[in-house]
Amino acid sequence: MPALPPATQTDRFWAALDQLTSQSAIRIDGPRGSAHPRFPDFIYPLDYGYLEGAQAADGNPIDLWRGTLPADRVTAVICTVDLLKRDTEIKLLIGCSSQEAVLIERPAMP
Repeated sequence: MPALPPATQTDRFWAALDQLTSQSAIRIDGPRGSAHPRFPDFIYPLDYGYLEGAQAADGNPIDLWRGTLPADRVTAVICTVDLLKRDTEIKLLIGCSSQEAVLIERPAMP
């Protein structure tokens, strides 16, 4: 049997995200279908929350969108830009199908 190729940098990146996710509690504070507390016209298309005990560069918890796929694996990473606050953030998509990822992408577009 031939040897498997060594893990690539990309493989290690996704494995590290999956490890971080598996070692952190997922807290949902914006359930699918509910209105955003400060922007009531925005309805969460999927569950929105954060990884408890995992910290982003700004010191806040890492934000996430949770889809309907059965496994709690990171399926994508989105980088958002807020021109009013003049900052960027990453958001993890956990268990999101490609159709669900499109739902998340739309609100982030101008």
